[in-house]
Amino acid sequence: MKLGISLPVFTADVSRPLGMAARCAGLGVHGVFSPDHLFPPVFYPPSGPDRPALESFTLLAAVAARHPTLAVGTLVSRVTLRPAGLLAKQGAALDAMSGGRAILAVGSGDRASLLEHETYGIALPPTVADRLRLLDESIAAMRSLFEGRAWPGGDQVPALSGPLAPVGAPELWVGGRSDAVLAIAARSADAWNGWGQDPDAFAASVERLHVLADGRDVAPTWGGIALVGEDRADLQRLLAERDERGLSREGLWTGTAAELRAFADRLEDAGAAWCIVLPVGPTDRLELIAGTLRP
Repeated sequence: MKLGISLPVFTADVSRPLGMAARCAGLGVHGVFSPDHLFPPVFYPPSGPDRPALESFTLLAAVAARHPTLAVGTLVSRVTLRPAGLLAKQGAALDAMSGGRAILAVGSGDRASLLEHETYGIALPPTVADRLRLLDESIAAMRSLFEGRAWPGGDQVPALSGPLAPVGAPELWVGGRSDAVLAIAARSADAWNGWGQDPDAFAASVERLHVLADGRDVAPTWGGIALVGEDRADLQRLLAERDERGLSREGLWTGTAAELRAFADRLEDAGAAWCIVLPVGPTDRLELIAGTLRP
């Protein structure tokens, strides 16, 4: 199972993610990933249009140019914010300049994205069904362009003639936990990501993914936010500091380094090809996580 690290992008200081990427390369991490938001969303406080967010493809291109051992990927880009033709162009360009190390993970977006859409004048498809149809068709359109074929057009994505130059074909991942998203991943993606799932839920999703794929090879991957303590006392100290700052624990994996190792083992047993961690807490948590999962 490969180890990925999600970079800090909600900052105006580019040295933070670039510095973390350099540390990842030195620690033997397999790849780095970037969320794709126009500003911090409500679940990454402090949020809002006045808060900084680095642009994901620009950041990943800078990382790829500096660190030829690292895979670079989005996790995830939303097809509601970037049209399929633009995503294909950006993904292909990143893959070409990184020597084939790019991963383009995409998702359907949700109502939590509404403010980003409104702020930048980008229409958000109104229903879940609309967004899922757009996701499904966007993947098919991008796959066509990556394979050197024109996309003839459909109900959601207009005709795209291409070609993409320079040529690139990043791995196409789909992120999301619903059965409908699993079905799209099973049908069209190279990999699926189950963000924030516990090992039991992840294993159940992987089993369902394989059923839906019906023999097609689709790699399961896991991602999530983690606060890791060296031991139980260290973890309790970190949790207390987080509570004092008024930071939520919702959606946060917490545990000791030994518990993280056991957690990752269960993910790998369920079939995870990647474990992608967004570290929170002190800056040295990256070294603790990498030392635990990449000894």
